[in-house]
Amino acid sequence: MSTYDVRIWTIREYQGRDRKTGKDRKTYRVRWEVAGREFGKTFQTRAMAESFRSRLVVAQREGVAFDKPSGLPEPMARELNSRTWYDLAVAFVDMKWARAAATQRKSIADALTTVTPAFLSTRGAPPDAEMRRALYTWTFNKSMREGDPPSDLAPAIKWLKTNSLPLVEVASAATIRKALDLLASRIDGGPAAANTVARKRAVLYSALKYAVELRYLDAHPMDFVHWRAPKNEERIDRKVVPNPQQARALLTAVRERDPALEGFFACMYFAALRPSEVMHLRDDECDLPESGWGWLHLSGSTQHVGEEWSDNGEMREDRELKHRAKKATRDVPACPELVRILRHHRQHHGKPDGRMFNAPSARPGPVSKSTYLRAWRQARGKALTPAQQRSALARVPYHLRHAAVSLWLNAGVPATQVAEWAGHSVHVLLKVYASCIDGQDETARKRIDSALGTPPAGAEDTPEERPTGDGLST
Repeated sequence: MSTYDVRIWTIREYQGRDRKTGKDRKTYRVRWEVAGREFGKTFQTRAMAESFRSRLVVAQREGVAFDKPSGLPEPMARELNSRTWYDLAVAFVDMKWARAAATQRKSIADALTTVTPAFLSTRGAPPDAEMRRALYTWTFNKSMREGDPPSDLAPAIKWLKTNSLPLVEVASAATIRKALDLLASRIDGGPAAANTVARKRAVLYSALKYAVELRYLDAHPMDFVHWRAPKNEERIDRKVVPNPQQARALLTAVRERDPALEGFFACMYFAALRPSEVMHLRDDECDLPESGWGWLHLSGSTQHVGEEWSDNGEMREDRELKHRAKKATRDVPACPELVRILRHHRQHHGKPDGRMFNAPSARPGPVSKSTYLRAWRQARGKALTPAQQRSALARVPYHLRHAAVSLWLNAGVPATQVAEWAGHSVHVLLKVYASCIDGQDETARKRIDSALGTPPAGAEDTPEERPTGDGLST
C-alpha cells in the first residue's frame, strides 16, 4: 500500500529532562503526514533530524511513493521491513554467546523461545511443541546453528524464518503486550513464577535494546507499554529453613545412606556454600587443622549445563565464582564440626584428581547433580516427619545455604561479614537471606520483654510500682 499524498513539516524542538540523569536536554522531532496519517521520529541532535528530514524531502521531490503502514519512502520501508524479529533474536544470541556462561546461554534461549510466538504470523504455523523445539535446540543455540538444521526440524525453521514479523510491527504496543503476557504464562496455561517472569522479561528488554543500539529501532518499545509484572517475593520463606537440630538429622540420614556425601551437604549448611561451589572445591583449598576452626579458600564453581551449551562439549563447566572476576577467590570459615567431617571425608573418600567430592564412577569428575538430589530426597524421607516431608522444609539442598546465612545473622554476625563469606552484597543479603530460623520467634520476644522491662507472666504491678500518666513512679 503506497501513496504520493505526503506533507513534510518543519522540525520541532523540545526542551525536557533526561529520565535517567535528570539533566536538561533538547530533542528534535521530524514530523510528516502520509495519506492523512501523521508520523514522527525523534532525534537527540538537530543534525540527525535534518539529515533524516532531507531524505524524506528528496524522496518526495523525486516522486518516490511512500509506504502507508510505515510512513516511509518505499526503499526505506523495504529496508526496515527486511529486518525481522527472527534476525534480531539470532543476532542477539550470537552477540551474547562468547561471554555468556553456559547456564546464561540456556536462560537466554529459554526466554526468547517463550516470546517468539508473539512475533510470528499464525498462517500455516507448525505445532507449538515442534516450533519450541526448533527455536530452543537450534535457532537460539549458536553451536548447533553452525551446521544444517536436523531434517525433522528443517520445515519448522524455514517457516519461522519466513513468517517472523518485521521489527516495525514488533515495536507496536499491542505486539509487545502480547509478548509480555506470554512471559507470564507457563506452557500449560498456568501463571509463571514471578522470578521466572522477571528473568525472561530482562532478556526480552535486552534483545530490543540491542535493536536500538543497531539503529533498527528509534526507541525502546517496552518503555511505552505500562505492563505490570507479577510481584516477586524475594525474601526466603522461613518455612524452608531448617533449624540446627533438623539440619543435623538430615546430615545423619545422608551419612547412613551415602557417607561420601555427608561432607557435600555439610559444606552447604556450615559454610553456606552453593552446590556449584561444593562441586568445585579441591583438597588443597581446604585448610583443616586437627582442632579448632579451619578455612575453605574457594576459587570457582562447577556448573551442570549440558554438552550442547558448553564450549568444550562437556556436561559440566568450570566457571569463576558467582559475581566475581575470573581469578577472584573467597575465604569462608569452617567451624570445628565441619572440619571434623571434611577431615574424615578426606581420609576415607578422597581421590587423587584433587576434587573433594567426586562421582562414584572410575572416571574422574565431580559428583553429579542427579546423584546428590536423589540422596537428599531419601534423607528427607528418613529424617523428617510425614508432615515435614509434605511441607517446603529443606525441600532442596540449597535451603541448607539459606539456613547457614540465617543462622549467622541471628547469631549477631555483622551483615557485612556475612555478605563477604556468603558471596553476596549486603543489600541482597538483607533483602533476600535475612530469614528467621525455626524457633527464633520466642527468643526474639523474650529480648523485647527484657528491653521493655515486662514482668513475668502472672506477676501484677502493685499500686506503688504502677507508673503514672507522666511516666514516673508514685
